[in-house]
Formats: sequence, C-alpha cells, structure tokens
Amino acid sequence: MLKAIIFDIDGTLVDSVDLHARAWQEAFRHFGREVEFEQVRHQIGKGGDQLMPVFFSEEELARFGEEMEKFRGDLFKREYISRVRAFPQVRELFERIRRDGTRIALASSAKQDELKVYKELARITDLVEEETSADDAEKSKPHPDIFEAALDALGDIEAGEAVVVGDTPYDAEAAGKIKLRTVGVLCGGFPEAELRAAGCIAIYRDPSDLLARYDSSPLASKSSSSATNAASD
Repeated sequence: MLKAIIFDIDGTLVDSVDLHARAWQEAFRHFGREVEFEQVRHQIGKGGDQLMPVFFSEEELARFGEEMEKFRGDLFKREYISRVRAFPQVRELFERIRRDGTRIALASSAKQDELKVYKELARITDLVEEETSADDAEKSKPHPDIFEAALDALGDIEAGEAVVVGDTPYDAEAAGKIKLRTVGVLCGGFPEAELRAAGCIAIYRDPSDLLARYDSSPLASKSSSSATNAASD
C-alpha cells in the first residue's frame, strides 16, 4: 500500500533548471573555465559535490572548489532565485494526494533557505509533512542519501510503501539504489528515454498532467503497484 510520496523540487515543482545552469556556468567562467550551457544543464539535479567534479579536477577543486560553490550559491540567490516560478497546479496536486491520506515529503539538493522560497512559490508549505535538503545529506544525487534521509524523517515508511517524483535521471538512480520507485516528469527538460533508462516507472509532462491523470497513476493508492502510464505529447 502506498503511504508516502517524496518529491524532488527543482525542475519538478518549480521551473528553475535553466537558472541553476546559468548560475553554474557563470561561476565556472569566474574561475576560468568556459563550459557550454547544455553541458552544465545536463548535470543539474546533482548537488555541487557531484556536479563540479564533472568539469574540474580533484586538484582544482581542492584549491578553489569550496570558494566556487559559495560563489555560485550567492550568485543564484542574488541574481536568479527571484526569477523562479512554480509549475501550474502543484498545490492542487498536493491537495489531491492528501485527500488519499498519503503523506508528502520533499527531498532536494537545494539548500534549506532555497527550499523555503520554493515551498512558498508553489504554495505548499502547509501540505508538506517532512523535508530534507542538501544540509541533510553527505552526498547529493545520484547518491541515495537525500532519499534515505526523507524515509528516516517519515519514520515508519518502508521503501516499497513510497514513490519518488522527480525530473532527472539522477533522481531515479538515487531512488533505485534504496529500492524506491520513481515517477518522472518532463518539465525539467530531460528526455523521456533518459528517464526511463534510469528506471522511471511512469512519465508525465508536468504536475498538472500528473494531476489530470492522477487516478490511473502510481500516485493513486489503489493503483500504486502497477501503473505505467506513458507521457503526454
């Protein structure tokens, strides 16, 4: 029986992926590395600890990795976070989930202060029972630490009694490592094929599409064990 749904946030509930990519790209440039936008964007969904080593050596990161991550974080809050918008009908989706009696948790690579802003943008502060952020995990996705922390926060929920909703293959990879199933959404910009290859059991366009097809989705408690809906065009 489905007891809890664990949501990623960036690219899943709020439209922030491009903004994070721009901030990282600008931070890389500041530290002497020009990286194409699409290369950076494809890594969004990981935390800085997993993203930076894709583009910088261990020696470089030992010298200025911490400084670069702080620069990126300050830049994002100063120049980009005000442009983030929630995807449509996130609150309505959460309300529908709560009517089923299903618990809701958030598990994000975002920092705690960013998470607070996102919850307010999506109008879900009062509907979330538990939340975990980058502050609660030693390693970010695709490591499972954040999802493990979410299950711990929920208490008596087993992996088989929960479903993750996320927009990146890193969500599905991380969840799969601790036997959590993942429902994918396309609004973060990753192709359906990548999400399915990473293990997503169903794909939807965005939260509003998931709400529209909720009763036949893995999120509906009566169908959580076998629903495998295809994405909308």
